[in-house]
Amino acid sequence: MKKLLLTTIAAGMMAGGANAADDMTLQLKWVTQAQFAGYYVALENGFYSDEDLNVTIKPGGPDIAPVQVLLGGGADVMVDWMPSALAAREQGTPIVNIAQPFATSGLMLTCLAEHGINSPADFPGHTLGTWFYGNEIPLFTWMGKLGYATDGSEGGVTIQKINFNVDPLLQKQVECATTMTYNEYWQVIDAGITPEQLVVFKYEDEGISTLEDGLYVNEAKLDDAAEVDKLVRFVRASMKGWKWAEANPDAAADIVLEYDETGAQTEKHQRRMMGEIAKLTAGSNGALDVAAYERTVGIVMDGGVISAAPEGAWSSAITDAALK
Repeated sequence: MKKLLLTTIAAGMMAGGANAADDMTLQLKWVTQAQFAGYYVALENGFYSDEDLNVTIKPGGPDIAPVQVLLGGGADVMVDWMPSALAAREQGTPIVNIAQPFATSGLMLTCLAEHGINSPADFPGHTLGTWFYGNEIPLFTWMGKLGYATDGSEGGVTIQKINFNVDPLLQKQVECATTMTYNEYWQVIDAGITPEQLVVFKYEDEGISTLEDGLYVNEAKLDDAAEVDKLVRFVRASMKGWKWAEANPDAAADIVLEYDETGAQTEKHQRRMMGEIAKLTAGSNGALDVAAYERTVGIVMDGGVISAAPEGAWSSAITDAALK
């Protein structure tokens, strides 16, 4: 069994001699976990090598900005949420969405029920915690749509930057905190808080869900036929990995655990996470849903994060070819 290998070494023998596989590097948005299971499955099960690709997967982390890695040439493709990608593009970063494995959002705002927050109308006067590095954009967007100032002024809310854990919520430094259906929510539960002690606002239910975990490239790659060919093969193999992960969630979680160099992940948490992730990728074949894209753009504009609908922020060229 392969263990802790982040690169496939694949060389196919063809008539006339050996043919070296094409290199491809993927930068993840966060650390190695089931959120990215489709890519690790494609790596472990040989789906990338079947496409003559030698893929390296780079984990993310609190000090890693995927867009900077991408633009600096440290990766060919990155995983990012669309609100932060749209904001970066408006600021002059030439990134383009080429595939959308996640069909729905797992983002939530989780509040302790004891604070009396039962609807968005109760947010004013409270402190809401969220991660930054682009992850704060959906929350700021939501507050903008609700018309709430975010600087703690009267009638508004205070948005506080928190680390990538739920300690501020548990320690009551914030009344509500950003969580994901597949990760931080369960950290709260595992800390001994019951579901009845929580009030949860799912962005999907609030009508403000935006697209998450899409695949993005520097738009210059789309003008290079050789790069386009590599991207087509990468997306095709990646989606094969995602569909396998959906059908085999426990096995997919186990594969992720093999690639976790830190040893920080547990089987219980990763299997539970993969079960939730499968709900978010279900129904997606990797092609961007244009209606979901336009909804995301509208929400981000309404929240004041971007000033205008972008041009060229996505392309169907890769998925059109990959899905043939």
